Amino acid sequence: MLKKIRRTLAVLAFVLITLLFLDFTDTLQGWLSWLADIQFLPAVLALNAVAIALLVVLTLVFGRIYCSVICPLGVMQDIVSWIHGKAKKNRFSYSPAKSWLRYTMLVVLVVAWIAGIGSLVALLEPYSNYGRIVTNLLQPVYMWANNALAAAAEHYDSYAFYSVDVWMKSLPTLIVAAAMLVIVVVMAWVGGRTYCNTICPVGTILAQLSRFSWFKVNIDESKCTGCGLCSKNCKASCIDFKNHKVDYTRCVTCGDCLDKCHFGALTYGHKATKAEAQDTSDNQPTDNTRRAMLVGAAIIGADVALAQAKKKVDGGLAVIEDKQEPKRTTPLTPPGSLSASNMAKRCTACQLCVSACPNGVLRPSSDLMTLMQPVMSYEHGYCRPECNRCSQLCPTGAIQPIGTDEKSSIQVGHAVWIKKNCVAVTDGVACGNCARHCPSGAIEMVPLDENDPDSPFVPAVNTEKCIGCGACENLCPARPFSAIYGEGHESHRTI
Repeated sequence: MLKKIRRTLAVLAFVLITLLFLDFTDTLQGWLSWLADIQFLPAVLALNAVAIALLVVLTLVFGRIYCSVICPLGVMQDIVSWIHGKAKKNRFSYSPAKSWLRYTMLVVLVVAWIAGIGSLVALLEPYSNYGRIVTNLLQPVYMWANNALAAAAEHYDSYAFYSVDVWMKSLPTLIVAAAMLVIVVVMAWVGGRTYCNTICPVGTILAQLSRFSWFKVNIDESKCTGCGLCSKNCKASCIDFKNHKVDYTRCVTCGDCLDKCHFGALTYGHKATKAEAQDTSDNQPTDNTRRAMLVGAAIIGADVALAQAKKKVDGGLAVIEDKQEPKRTTPLTPPGSLSASNMAKRCTACQLCVSACPNGVLRPSSDLMTLMQPVMSYEHGYCRPECNRCSQLCPTGAIQPIGTDEKSSIQVGHAVWIKKNCVAVTDGVACGNCARHCPSGAIEMVPLDENDPDSPFVPAVNTEKCIGCGACENLCPARPFSAIYGEGHESHRTI
């Protein structure tokens, strides 16, 4: 029963988290964004005391149930291992923990975080690795399927679906996501939970807590026949059946060993004292049904306690043409991120904001220090003042929640005019597109030469009023580079 409940909850969490990253319509994100908030490292970075406390208590009571139920990368490994197990049974064996590697990876994570090397933190964080895999490899397929449905529906005069642009946001991030998928799948195929127990720093942190968990897998030496089935089916390779010991730092409470023991030698619960053991020595093997239901109830209760009702505003989509990105001196970071340094320190590059951006503004950075973290660019759209979706979804606090009224007063950058690209100068035609569409009224058209009555009118930018939304850059008719573009600010300010 423990295994069935654990698997049911794990599959449910895995499917919902996958849908959270796939959804580009904001239909599900308002209901499912709390699943990102209860991921361990994002909760730590966001200083989410409630989530951290619940995960710590959950681990101290039930062991590393987080790794086998809540963490999507952990569940993905279980799925891969389960598929391989259908063809090759009893394929695992006990092996000592590679503690030197586990602690080295944890130290690397901490040092990278302190040093502000966000790209290295992103490579080690399990939830974010899964998010990048879904966003870069699965979401395009999901969107293509949506476009096929939209085309079919349009044929029958139905607009139940709408077509969306599918484009590659970052080649380096795509390569990293594909490489991580191959690494995790191969490690899970060969060694089950090898990635979790050798590389994942979150697993290493929870491992120390699970030493003291109240409920554990216990081996009754008097009933054990030494068949080794428990060890051969332990994907964490943590059961030493010869010495009747379990390495609780690696056990993820999956329940596979309990299912395989035919002699009642393995139980999941609080280890009884010697006196209690003597009183119950003649009893039948413990029924784990009640404990399993308790585990499920605890996990569901923790999840529900963290659910947040978040109001979203769909910014809509603009009809746009492809452009080339200008070379910006300072990258633009999303409203609510406060500063480039805050983004670099707290963002784990999970890509949730990138996958959810309805205007195609966010894409992963290609800079080595902030690789895969979101930056803004306006070739496919601009940051609409009425849209605050990314700030409502970020689980780490890298992008703080902001209201739509507040967003209109946050200056993330300012516009810069490039004379040689402006069609009013190069083609001698009246334009003014940038001034007409500026939501903050920061651009006005002035004559290029005040002394020439036939002088073309060109944009003049009031940098004190400009918020850096990119409407002017996106809607500028100049190709391939806009005549006006956004330059970022290291620190945002309210105007």
